[in-house]
Amino acid sequence: MKSSRHVDRRVFLSATLGAVALGLTACAGNETPTAALAAGAPLPEAVPKGTKLVVGDKEHQKALEFSGEVEKFTFQVEFANISGGPQTLEAFRAKALDVGAVADIPPIHSHWTGIPTKIVASRFRQDPLNHAIYRLGIAPGVPVTTLADVRGRKIAYSPGQAQGALVLRVLHQAGLSKRDVKLVELPSTGDVYATALASRQVEVAPLGGVQIPRYAAKYARDGATTIPHGLRDDPGHLYAPVTVLGDPAKAAAIREYVAAWARAWRWREANPDEWIERYYVKDQGLTAEDGRWLVENAGVADIPATWTDAVARHQETIDLLAKETGNKPLRAEDLYDRRYESVAADALAAGGAR
Repeated sequence: MKSSRHVDRRVFLSATLGAVALGLTACAGNETPTAALAAGAPLPEAVPKGTKLVVGDKEHQKALEFSGEVEKFTFQVEFANISGGPQTLEAFRAKALDVGAVADIPPIHSHWTGIPTKIVASRFRQDPLNHAIYRLGIAPGVPVTTLADVRGRKIAYSPGQAQGALVLRVLHQAGLSKRDVKLVELPSTGDVYATALASRQVEVAPLGGVQIPRYAAKYARDGATTIPHGLRDDPGHLYAPVTVLGDPAKAAAIREYVAAWARAWRWREANPDEWIERYYVKDQGLTAEDGRWLVENAGVADIPATWTDAVARHQETIDLLAKETGNKPLRAEDLYDRRYESVAADALAAGGAR
């Protein structure tokens, strides 16, 4: 697994552990068991020397680096070359990862697959319907112009990922069920969906990122289109296994990481030209035009001080997925660690983003 490492600044901080439960826990990058932090105990304020976090957040890693936030950490952070729900979940299962960056479906899926996790940071998009992450790609020549038109169509479907949940939500919005369409299981990585649409392997598929303008540019002349789905698809979360959050040193480090994560988002928005050039062009190999499209389509990040509305929306998604997949219903509240609820917003209110 490829990764880059940033060594701590050797700042010694004694940790105030608060209420500690009896027990032992060992997490990624920490071979020495420590007394476990009770689930309801206050978060430690200080990070002990020698603490390390392994984080899977490939894109935002660069924002943390470019903004200078990485240099401020009082712990060691290793960025793993991992993204997406399936990869993150497997890394959690192998105890090789402490924190992952995903949408709203992987935290649900992790509970259904026996790896309890908690959300520690949440980000959304201001004006989310006009700054949607996905559009529905329509195969060349297929007469789909509204959600109702997907009846009877072959639709790309990726269980356990945001794209898969979006498909189920689209069907629900259109008054349809899985029985009314043919779901074709395909991984949503890279340009798999765009290629499947072009070859008519599927007729409808959720496209995201630069795949949206690229698909239109490449296949519009053949009759390919994209249409809006009209639903919110903007959740972005940091989440961690409950075993990691039970480690008092890591729990404190995650608190510090979440604050830096929020400030780095504001840095991205304040420095769009630098972000496009350094990340999208030089790091990802995209064109400046692609980078500008991505920045403009993303809009402004909404990092709320309370998760109440987010939890309610998450519950609606859980209820729909449980019904459609046959999985056991969950309480959305149980997916969130409220001790971190205001950490990101507090960091922004305190300033410090450069």
